[in-house]
Amino acid sequence: MTSLAIGSFDAIHIAHQELIKKADGVLVIEHHRATITPGWKRSKYTNKPTFFYLLENIKHLTPKEFIAKLERDFPTLKKIVVGYDFKFGKNASGDVKTLQELFSGVVEVVDEIKIDGISVHSRVIRELIKNSNIALANKLLGRNYTIDGEQIRGLGLGSKELVPTINLKVKNYTLPNGVFATNTIIDGNKHQSITFIGKRVSVDNAFSVETHILENFRLKKYSDIEIEFVELLRGNLKFESLEELKKQIQRDIYARRNPFFII
Repeated sequence: MTSLAIGSFDAIHIAHQELIKKADGVLVIEHHRATITPGWKRSKYTNKPTFFYLLENIKHLTPKEFIAKLERDFPTLKKIVVGYDFKFGKNASGDVKTLQELFSGVVEVVDEIKIDGISVHSRVIRELIKNSNIALANKLLGRNYTIDGEQIRGLGLGSKELVPTINLKVKNYTLPNGVFATNTIIDGNKHQSITFIGKRVSVDNAFSVETHILENFRLKKYSDIEIEFVELLRGNLKFESLEELKKQIQRDIYARRNPFFII
């Protein structure tokens, strides 16, 4: 490995991709605060070899000690690629200038990248997702935001009174709130869907992540399930009856099938 892009890389967004394409491999500093693309899932969005340093294992290292470790672990390393705001070493005491002084090879620094005047940062994308601005979050990501979860048992109300849904327990992801046009990916196959995330204010006020697949579909037990967000359809509304809620869900389904329909 002669060149590495180094960073925390939560999101693997457009700016991260600019770093990655300039290197042979990716070194992720894993700090367990990644909530857009957590853990090993970062490797899904690059075809470059991906390595991980756990922050808890290296946070005590001074900048000089960090570079020494890097050169031991990657003895053929000749180039490091980082972002303009890169920090490293104990208490984030090292910066780009420190890196250039300590590393014997080439240090390539990628400048700030903006889209529509907005700086592309994971923290910005995280806030956009929290505010359910999926369209802009996707634009900064350069792809559709995707989460995964474990299938769990729901109330059973959907299949009896409304529409059948797959209920998911989702961990370690930043979640939006509302009803979304989505694709539900099951065992690698993509299905058009609508997804609700939030408190079920019309039923029991419990938080849930529920997705309804538009086509007739029979789910196998223990399937791998991912949700890919396309756009926000509407916010979380309270309905006075299940009949009113069902009518709205039908409008949501129509809107998913017909993107230019206004709910």
